[in-house]
Amino acid sequence: MTATAPASRPARAGRRPGWSLRLERRLEVPRWLPVATTAGALVAALLISGAVLWIAGGNPVAIYVHIFRSSFGSLGVLSDTLVKATPLILTGLACALAFRMRLWNIGAEGQFLMGAWGASAVVLIPIVPAGTPSIITIPLMMVAGMLCGAAYGAIPGFLKAVRGVNEIIVTLMLNYVALLWLSYWVFGPWSEGGFQLSRPFPPEAWLPRLSDAAEAVPAFAGLTVHLGLVFGLVAAILVRFYLFRSRGGYEVRLIGDSPRAARYAGIDVARKTIVVFAISGALAGLAGMSEVAGVVHRLQQVISPGYGFTAIIVAYIAKLHPYGVVVAAIAFGALILAGREIQPSGIPAMIQGIILFSLIASEVLLRYRIRLERRVD
Repeated sequence: MTATAPASRPARAGRRPGWSLRLERRLEVPRWLPVATTAGALVAALLISGAVLWIAGGNPVAIYVHIFRSSFGSLGVLSDTLVKATPLILTGLACALAFRMRLWNIGAEGQFLMGAWGASAVVLIPIVPAGTPSIITIPLMMVAGMLCGAAYGAIPGFLKAVRGVNEIIVTLMLNYVALLWLSYWVFGPWSEGGFQLSRPFPPEAWLPRLSDAAEAVPAFAGLTVHLGLVFGLVAAILVRFYLFRSRGGYEVRLIGDSPRAARYAGIDVARKTIVVFAISGALAGLAGMSEVAGVVHRLQQVISPGYGFTAIIVAYIAKLHPYGVVVAAIAFGALILAGREIQPSGIPAMIQGIILFSLIASEVLLRYRIRLERRVD
């Protein structure tokens, strides 16, 4: 009995074609692409959020319509939206400026709180006597708030420049130090009746509102927009001028693009690190001042719903451009305002989180070009 050889595999008549995706690093990013990827990421985030709301039993379209109406549906709610956007504009500018230089300032929240404390100190110590006119009191509060924010921002800047300490960890931890510092004063020396808030500021320490001019312009009645919005808009113009029309701003952008090239060009990177962190802290401190003087009119423990943390997303959406920060801050001010109208109140926060993750994912399209290639197996 003879053994038979195993049957051989039939020869392939031909190779099968197929397709594959390949990521190719971009050498140059088109000017239109950042705007397109941001818009696409926002649309994707809204679709994902809508899907989550639908799965949870909600009506996404009705929820989005309600968010829009409760934030932009009338002159009154638009005014409230701009009030919420005001601290986000200033803290968003603070983050955008630092991020431009690849300084990851996660401490805008703490710098905001220190700015609020410094502005309050002018009235509560008091640094100026009672009855001092607004034209003196308010500028002093602005200066005090900005100085306290700048000093607090300079701490991580100095540690990074001199000792190479990671600024993310330092700024994050300093947020909690600032919160505890604030708690000490509102529970202790400045407490009103043992509650976690100070006595109210006198009227000369309040930022003017549109409603203050209601006698001359009846349409302004009930509108809560205050002078802090002007601070934010002026700051956006100044930050843009600094970044794109000044030597200092050129150095910031050069260091952000290539620290080695900046050192080769003779730029003192360590000094610039401290300066930019201080300016960033000053902007966040001005936000704190505008909140206590324009909205709360006293210092209290819960003065921020997380403006400094939301500012990170605002700066990211704006692609670190000052004017984009203004637009993104108004959009997120609308989400914050809508949080009091929607139940559960965590829906706006969920949308914010999904927007952030969508934006991070869209960075792949900025760094890489997707190639669809035909392959043969």
